[in-house]
Amino acid sequence: MTTLHLTATDALAGALTDGCILAVGGFGLSGIPADLIEAVRDSGVTGLTVVSNNMGVDGLGLGLLLEAGQVRKVISSYVGENKLFAEQFLDGRLEVEFSPQGTLAERLRAGGAGIPAFYTKTGVGTQVAEGKPHADFDGASYVQERAIVADVSLVRAHTADTAGNLTYRYTARNFNPVVATAGRLTIAEAEHIVPAGDLDPDHVVTPGVYVQRLVPATARVKPIEQRTVRQRDAVSTAFSSEGALR
Repeated sequence: MTTLHLTATDALAGALTDGCILAVGGFGLSGIPADLIEAVRDSGVTGLTVVSNNMGVDGLGLGLLLEAGQVRKVISSYVGENKLFAEQFLDGRLEVEFSPQGTLAERLRAGGAGIPAFYTKTGVGTQVAEGKPHADFDGASYVQERAIVADVSLVRAHTADTAGNLTYRYTARNFNPVVATAGRLTIAEAEHIVPAGDLDPDHVVTPGVYVQRLVPATARVKPIEQRTVRQRDAVSTAFSSEGALR
């Protein structure tokens, strides 16, 4: 059953403990549960293991938890936009487990599906595969990857109904669906919340059975991680009226 909460702080009440595993949806600054991340920071919890595609940027997204010194370990696939992350990693203050992006998504999906481990060719022969079991299938070597199950998962949806069913908007969907299934407790913030039954069942991406708590997202200006400054006209002039390159 999904319960509706008024604020992110209320939604997190009693959910976090020092040292817990926290999975967070988003890709860069797209589709991140910004309200819930800020509430985690304000909670003062420490020693977190954070599972996320990346750690945001300095001063935004999961970068806020790094600034507050609340993260002990990161399981991630890309972290190149965060200078503080690099500093803490190089200083030995932050443990890092890198996972190829597709492998990370599958580890989360497997955790939500009750699959304890799987084999993949990605990473074989690299540092990613060191110390992990290997097996041969059809003459090729594969490395075993363990599933990820988080104590708490935080996700961002575009629209939710009061039963916890979630839909997402374009690329803001990214890692949110697999993160939602991988949590023992999943908390979603949504830009729009409608009565149960108002969502077209064919449009539901995350069924409400995976979502235990729901909170409306506060209106805010969405940050842009990388601005494009090239004029679009400079690109369009390379094409003729028939759409073919000149």
